[in-house]
Amino acid sequence: MVAGGVAPPLVSFFVYVKICGLTDPGHVDAAVEAGADAIGFVLTRSPRRVTPERAAELAARVPPEVLTVGVFRGEDPATVREAALAAGVRAIQLHGRHPHADFMALKDLGLTLIRAVDAEADLRCGAYDESLLLVDAPRAGSGEPWDWSAVRGRPTGQWLLAGGLSPANVGEAVAAARPWGVDVSSGVESAPGVKDPALISAFVTAARAAA
Repeated sequence: MVAGGVAPPLVSFFVYVKICGLTDPGHVDAAVEAGADAIGFVLTRSPRRVTPERAAELAARVPPEVLTVGVFRGEDPATVREAALAAGVRAIQLHGRHPHADFMALKDLGLTLIRAVDAEADLRCGAYDESLLLVDAPRAGSGEPWDWSAVRGRPTGQWLLAGGLSPANVGEAVAAARPWGVDVSSGVESAPGVKDPALISAFVTAARAAA
């Protein structure tokens, strides 16, 4: 309390929401309607992988205010460039320990670059000339919750928390880590690789409520 017995105003913040691993037009529409800020298409080895051509079809359904992201893991910059251009996405996410040179090699595309790493990496957003940082679980892609509080206060800039998030726990995760945004894939699925529109909507609602 402050002088006069008046409590200071609560500080609130907006949670940016990315829904990743979409493969179906109806699920893309559901994510847009739910208010997602970004939608990810996996263009690397994964049960949720789509071809660049399929990603282009899906991305065409997304309005310009929603960021479309091509997700890669371990591919060389030339391969990433070719696939991203074919897919027509507006952002590239490089997952894992890609060197700084990989990001620099893609800068000329003018796309948003996202660096996705675990908590042991350099957590300064922009350190590799990326626009956004994504901090994932130690076992990326496992869908298992982890100690989100371990990264609280460590990442800088615009960064997203990922790893084991779901509508049921995203509020807890946001409170524990205080991220700028959140990213979810398996946590909004009814079966491996199959998104559930109701869960997508519930996740966006819960993430925003956590703010």
